[in-house]
Amino acid sequence: MSAGFEGTLYLLAFDHRESFQEGIFGIHGTPSAAQAARIARSKEIAFEGLRRATSAGVPREDAGLLVDERFGTAVARQAKAEGFRLAMPVEESGQAEFEFAYGEDFTAHIQAFDPDFAKVLVRYNPDGQTDLNRRQLRRLRRLSDWLHEHGRSFLFELLVPPEKAQMDRVGGSRDRYDREVRPDLVVRTIAEAQMAGVEPDIWKIEGLDRRDDCVRVAQAARAGGRSRVACIVLGRGADAERVAEWLRQAAGVEGFRGFAIGRTIWWDALATWLAGERDPDETADLIAANYRRMVGVYQAAAAGAPAR
Repeated sequence: MSAGFEGTLYLLAFDHRESFQEGIFGIHGTPSAAQAARIARSKEIAFEGLRRATSAGVPREDAGLLVDERFGTAVARQAKAEGFRLAMPVEESGQAEFEFAYGEDFTAHIQAFDPDFAKVLVRYNPDGQTDLNRRQLRRLRRLSDWLHEHGRSFLFELLVPPEKAQMDRVGGSRDRYDREVRPDLVVRTIAEAQMAGVEPDIWKIEGLDRRDDCVRVAQAARAGGRSRVACIVLGRGADAERVAEWLRQAAGVEGFRGFAIGRTIWWDALATWLAGERDPDETADLIAANYRRMVGVYQAAAAGAPAR
């Protein structure tokens, strides 16, 4: 199977699990049945926002969602039935080191839900712990091989957390790290993954402040004959204006194909619903409007850039 994705993809991401139940719901440990049902209901509202956005003009063939099995089983089943592009996570939630959710049964869960994309979130810094990086690459190679052997697509969400020495170089500024240091680390990480036989169809990349860095990252993802491999922008929970600027930098760059944005779109909306300040209908409308705005930013920027 030749890795790659050649369409456009606007993912509404709400596969958050530990951070979701703790950050919005304030639930630590295992939620009760009633609490789990409340979390699941919030994901249904987010999905309804996606539905409304497509009814209001977002191309259905470009729209999609990223949702988890733990709290989003009903949403995943319904999205699949309705023909939305579906991505689901394979990683254990809330871990610094990539490990498979459901252990050795991870393949059975992928087959049971049949998502369009199996997604992993990986924290990887090429200047980080060598043994940690090697362990992660071995597991990722196993997943990559299995997915492609079974005709399935692989979505790789890459986070590059800074090492202390890297932060020291930029005076402790996270903004400077993101702008001056992280782009090179992303390029190096992609190369190391490729050398280890890890072959994503789509790289989900933290937003980049400069268009030249978007070009370099996309070129790295497509190096060595990987001309169909795509990149999309992730939101990282940043404010809407920051995320919009990342989209403007990436849109139209050859190899970038859209985004996967979550908290920026739904966090405040769901928090006010939980507080009783909005009903589910109003909340879904707000999520739809926020999602449509991001799609509009990307489309407008892509239209003003050279054809990809």
